[in-house]
Amino acid sequence: MALAARIEWLAARALRAVVHVLVALFRLLASRRAVGGPPRPPPPASDPLLRLSAVRLAERIRRKEVTSVQVVRAYIERIQEVNPLVNAVVKDRFSAALQEAARADRLVEEDKGDEGVLKERLPLLGVPFTVKESFCVQGMPNSAGLLSRRGVVSGTDAPAVALLKKAGAIPLAVTNCSELCMWLESHNHLYGITRNPYDTRRIPGGSSGGEGSILASGGSVVGVGSDIGGSIRMPAFFNGIFGHKPTPGIVSNDGQHPPSSGRRDEFLCTGPMCRYAEDLLPLLSIMAGKNADKLSLHADVDLRKLRYFSVPHNGGSPLVSPVERQLIEAQKKVVRRLEADLGVTVQEVPLPQLRYSHHIWLDLSPGVCGSPHCWCLMGDGSRKVWPLWELLKWLLGRSPHTLPAIGLALVDKVLGSQPSRFIGQQKEQLQVRVEQLLGSDGVLLYPPHPRVAPEHHVPVFTPFDFSYTGVFNILGLPVTQCPLGLGEQRLPLGVQVVAGKLQDRLCLAVARHLERAFGGWRDPGAP
Repeated sequence: MALAARIEWLAARALRAVVHVLVALFRLLASRRAVGGPPRPPPPASDPLLRLSAVRLAERIRRKEVTSVQVVRAYIERIQEVNPLVNAVVKDRFSAALQEAARADRLVEEDKGDEGVLKERLPLLGVPFTVKESFCVQGMPNSAGLLSRRGVVSGTDAPAVALLKKAGAIPLAVTNCSELCMWLESHNHLYGITRNPYDTRRIPGGSSGGEGSILASGGSVVGVGSDIGGSIRMPAFFNGIFGHKPTPGIVSNDGQHPPSSGRRDEFLCTGPMCRYAEDLLPLLSIMAGKNADKLSLHADVDLRKLRYFSVPHNGGSPLVSPVERQLIEAQKKVVRRLEADLGVTVQEVPLPQLRYSHHIWLDLSPGVCGSPHCWCLMGDGSRKVWPLWELLKWLLGRSPHTLPAIGLALVDKVLGSQPSRFIGQQKEQLQVRVEQLLGSDGVLLYPPHPRVAPEHHVPVFTPFDFSYTGVFNILGLPVTQCPLGLGEQRLPLGVQVVAGKLQDRLCLAVARHLERAFGGWRDPGAP
């Protein structure tokens, strides 16, 4: 065993050295102009309305302290100000949103009853929100970044969108994603590349990267994302905002492309993204509809009575990057703060099976992007797509698909659908251990990614780094991504807070505490 471990260690060092050389060559050869040139942070969000949570905005609208039209107009102006820099919003409905805001204001004016009744019936009345373009929003495009779907316009709303509208919220725009939501960089040949507002040379994450970018820029207050391997949590981390992956089955996955079907529905989660932690619980409660009762979201959570655990890294995997020092230090600060503030003990625990996280996700998710397979989805039912042929076309600049989508389709072809028995055993052992550890009153701290927001296109050299988030999709656990301020190069730091199944309220309660302790979202344009 000692010899095998030594060989694996040497192989890992060699592989990382090769990756470092490739990344260095890429940085030398890549054109910075293609991904935004020198970093250009957006101007600060100066309008006070842009610095209120959705809950506070709704309250002020109900009390007639501000109109919905004023709020919607403020966000329209902010999007127009920042979107040329970040390319996050791909289609707006500004005119319709202003008309709906005017109707919301009339409803407030006409209401003669108790404010509490209006809050109960329409808790987000007049508040704007944005939606990942892969979700159906009536009258808006629904391409998921696929060129062959450029003319697809939704005739209905996805259930999560419909429930937010029913609560009085107003859809403002749809945002960019990776092609077919298959990658951690929000880039496709239909809408182009989305940039991180903290450094436009860096990725905002994916596949809900447009949501992460526009929220962090102050161009939206709350948004709708989806997550099958970290597609809510990675953008939330890279952009310094909050994102929640709910317990599977709580929020409907219907009404998005690629469609949710088969075993994909077990791992895919629809959830909220926002700048302010107090918005997470009401958003989840609304988006869950009747399923919200399963979560007991409004039950009190005494943070002093919870049990806390911390895992600083995955234990070392040859195919996954080591966790950066600044992220390990940030998690240690969380541990110290929780212990000091709450009088609890945070126990560091070993979970050796985590080193197989990328194997677990690839083996146990139904193909890389679900069922049907990637190459079927890329053809959108109208043509056969041969991944190797698309790779050759890409090398000549003639493929309609991005390199990550082609690469993942190739992986999907090679891996097939036969899971490894050994990896299945590792998953089961990890599942049992984590569920026993967390129970109904435990939370686990874990890094969201091995490094802060990478430069554009660099993740193609480290494709398995997503496993820090992806493993929890396979385990079926709720996770909240929490910002922890800015680190080196003024890039966001963060931590995942994991709880047991149906214990989402524990993650959300810890998120609110961490926002108070570490300051939450930071304006990327602030000095």
